[in-house]
Amino acid sequence: MPDSNFIILYVESPSRSVEFYSALLEKSPVEHSPLFAMFVLDSGMKFGLWQQQDVQPAIETLGVSGEIAFPLPDKAAVGNTYSDWKDRGLRMIQEPTAMEFGYTFVALDPDGNRLRVFSPAAS
Repeated sequence: MPDSNFIILYVESPSRSVEFYSALLEKSPVEHSPLFAMFVLDSGMKFGLWQQQDVQPAIETLGVSGEIAFPLPDKAAVGNTYSDWKDRGLRMIQEPTAMEFGYTFVALDPDGNRLRVFSPAAS
């Protein structure tokens, strides 16, 4: 089976989400229509935003079932990103904290999707 390199989030408004993620990722989407947008991240991963009302087959339920994780090199970078995102107005649901896997915080995008920033614990 090939490795996956494409994540799609179902969103209420692709235009609103494009505005949010363009600012957050500091890049423009490579594809953008009224119902769908796609970013290509520096890692090569593709990140899509699909209007939830247009998804086929139709979505039966929406809810938190995962998160997008952004690894950073160290605790200071996590703290700096937390301050930057908080200044941008992102809703924070976890302040920077040490956990078993590393130093982390969690923010939400406009649709309530979790965005985890972390620096892995030293092995």
